Amino acid sequence: MLNRVVLVGRLTKDPELKVSQSNISVVNFTLAVNRPFTDANGERGADFINIVTFRKQAENVNQYLKKGSLAGVDGRLQSRTYENKEGQRVYVTEVVADSVQFLEPKGSNGSGGQSSQQNERSASGSRYGNESRGQNKSDSYTNAYNGQSKQREENPFKGDGPVDISDDDLPF
Repeated sequence: MLNRVVLVGRLTKDPELKVSQSNISVVNFTLAVNRPFTDANGERGADFINIVTFRKQAENVNQYLKKGSLAGVDGRLQSRTYENKEGQRVYVTEVVADSVQFLEPKGSNGSGGQSSQQNERSASGSRYGNESRGQNKSDSYTNAYNGQSKQREENPFKGDGPVDISDDDLPF
């Protein structure tokens, strides 16, 4: 059997950290995930998915994510029931996150825009920000057909820097 969920979306509110009776950190948060289609009015809807994560991952989510933060979640779907204070049975379906990826740079405002440091890099002509780490790869080669010198672009998937991606770039 297979039970796997992969989501990318924005937090609808700040994460809620709790500690269980057995001293395990637990964080609950809701992720707003855009639907891949538009309605009759041309507007894109969203689904609001409840996420729970435990232990060190929970502490990291609580410390580094806030309302509006872009996050990727990899986990499994789980259903459970409990009785509330009024004695009513409550059914809950949630994603238990095995991994939560922080998809925005540290200090970003969560609006999907670039941080000021990234804007400075873009203005200086560095597409991937490697000059600041001393990795300027401005090797050039001569085009044999027209004699123009061209600069090679560095592989955007190489390195440990942040990847700037907007919601419009995602296929879902």
